[in-house]
Amino acid sequence: MSFLTLDLNLLRVFDAIMTEQNLTRASNLLAMTQPAVSNALKRLRDTLGDELVIRTAHGVRPTSRAEELWPTVRKALSELEAAITPESFDVSKAQTTFRMAMVDATAALWLPSLIRSIMTDAPKMKVRMMPLTTRDPRSMLLRGDIDLAIGFFPGVTAQLADGQGMVKSQISHERLYTGQYVCVMHKNHPLAKQELTLDTYCAADHLLVSLSGKPHAVIDDVLTSLNRERRILLTVNQFFTAGRVVASSDLITVLPRHLIAATGMTDALIVKELPFQTPDEHVDMLWHERDARNPAHKWLRAHLIATTHDQFGRINTKQYGNNERI
Repeated sequence: MSFLTLDLNLLRVFDAIMTEQNLTRASNLLAMTQPAVSNALKRLRDTLGDELVIRTAHGVRPTSRAEELWPTVRKALSELEAAITPESFDVSKAQTTFRMAMVDATAALWLPSLIRSIMTDAPKMKVRMMPLTTRDPRSMLLRGDIDLAIGFFPGVTAQLADGQGMVKSQISHERLYTGQYVCVMHKNHPLAKQELTLDTYCAADHLLVSLSGKPHAVIDDVLTSLNRERRILLTVNQFFTAGRVVASSDLITVLPRHLIAATGMTDALIVKELPFQTPDEHVDMLWHERDARNPAHKWLRAHLIATTHDQFGRINTKQYGNNERI
């Protein structure tokens, strides 16, 4: 294959298919007929000598060659779009599909405002939520599986701050919010009306929210440094589930303060300050450099930053006592 003979329009079709993982949706995104998309895919397959995608019951699944190729194609298309039309971006006409990864509680806080703005200002945009099961989503961003991740990624941001190798050149980030961990229990818990000490905290039965399912968290590192430990009776991977369980049992849990409302159980819960110091919980936004200049992606990041300042500024100014209803 010679690059000089490659029809670059085929790369736009390839990008749409990889974004949508479905030929019908890709054709809608490109304003083409499905036969035309299928024909373009066949031409690209013949040119590259690879199937690129394999049909499944729900759409298509990319081959390893397609997954390897897509980040480079997407970056090139984004840079071309930004260079050719730097001042002509019209959010009302943008037909981007954003794939975002965040935990359930974070999504519950950010998405309502984003969807309202999309329906009002960007009616052709779409959002697809992807599961976040790790504190290190770099591989998802590098592969092009997602366009943006929001969450607590301490290891990643530490490396970004230090400028370590490939990470510095390909992954960008911005801090959205800094919060604190607090202890949460139901309002009639035996510890609700007494001081929460290190002894009573460690003696209680605990629920842990763990994205990966591993029964260990930053709180356990702190307790280990104090030569203490806790009994984790239940591990879940959703904050909503955590709220439901804690509201109806004698388990206690530790949550970032700003995510408590997203459990939907605030009327049944109280919050207590932890009887030991913990690191702050930083909420960061991560994206790949290939999307840095993409005008739609810039619009998305700007919206999330504005939402953070509006919504979480109120959380920062709200004070809770040592034994107070949420």
